[in-house]
Amino acid sequence: MRIVIAPDSFKGSLSAKEVADNIEIGIRKVYSDIDILKVPMADGGEGTVESLVDATGGEIIRLEVTGPLGEKVESFYGIMGDKKTAVIEMAAASGLPLVPNDKRNPMITTTYGTGELIKSALDRGCRDFIIGIGGSATNDGGSGMLEALGVKFLDKNGKKLPWGGGALINLDKIDMSSLDERLKSSRFVVACDVDNPLCGTNGASYIYGPQKGATVEMVQKLDRALNHYGNMIKKYLGKDVMDIKGAGAAGGLGAGFMAFLNAQLKPGVDIVIEKTRLKEIVKDADLVITGEGKMDSQTIYGKTPFGVAKVAKGFGIPVIAIAGCISDDAHINHEQGIDAMFSIVNYPIELQDALNKEKAAVFIQKNSEEIFRLIKLAQRRI
Repeated sequence: MRIVIAPDSFKGSLSAKEVADNIEIGIRKVYSDIDILKVPMADGGEGTVESLVDATGGEIIRLEVTGPLGEKVESFYGIMGDKKTAVIEMAAASGLPLVPNDKRNPMITTTYGTGELIKSALDRGCRDFIIGIGGSATNDGGSGMLEALGVKFLDKNGKKLPWGGGALINLDKIDMSSLDERLKSSRFVVACDVDNPLCGTNGASYIYGPQKGATVEMVQKLDRALNHYGNMIKKYLGKDVMDIKGAGAAGGLGAGFMAFLNAQLKPGVDIVIEKTRLKEIVKDADLVITGEGKMDSQTIYGKTPFGVAKVAKGFGIPVIAIAGCISDDAHINHEQGIDAMFSIVNYPIELQDALNKEKAAVFIQKNSEEIFRLIKLAQRRI
């Protein structure tokens, strides 16, 4: 028997690698000598760096960068095992959790730190980039990131614009003359699972601004500012990003990546599947095990178990999902290739206790063991 274990992390508890390791421990209590291949997965959000580094034998780089409010923050990114591909989660430098609730204001928050992560990776020889853009605290269209990479955003007096989405309304000139030359030979793939345009009632400011601290008045100003920004991009770069799907992702960061760095936007789980060579690994498997912290009706919208199941079903391979919890509406996943789902929690427990790393590890081991005891029993009876 050959088994592929390809879970996401259990957010707030165990990394994808730790989940996979504990599933294996449980299985080997029943089948000690079977072939098990582990592929830590992610969907482009939190945990993507760790998963791709773990899956490829890469390394985590830790450094200090500029946070959303201009302060210094401890951050990180990954370099995959090929030594040339950088994996960056923009939230590690420009994310909402880095801003206290009472200071959230997308009029002034910046993506400058995300640009500093990219520059550090360039300095280390990376020319291929995978960027996860979920969880942003910003609405600046990526202007801060691009400033860190050499682009100058100037007002009518030739002065540099202040950081933040609100300042873009005063943008008069985009100067690309100092853009880092190394970017010309670099390739960017952006993990993006939303299709919001840059502006309008379904755009970056209206849909995501409020959760970043924007009032109704701020949302209107930010939308006008991004609209002006889009017009300036068209004027100076000759690119129309206004209505491209995903341009409004992460406060317009999607537009910034596409317009200035020629980035390709793709569903996050598809990027991870490609980079981990999951299809090649799964094709000869007898069973695939995946999972995430919570299985529900949203899992089918680009989450890791859905992506893994899609790959497995392409080869006619059965799929089991192991989760921290399974909601009442999770049954829809059976229609999308997940044959059986199991929760690891065996008795009533407070959420905080369930998230405890040691308890979660034991729960996964015990339930994996019981699942495979059942499989072994079924094999004997068939």
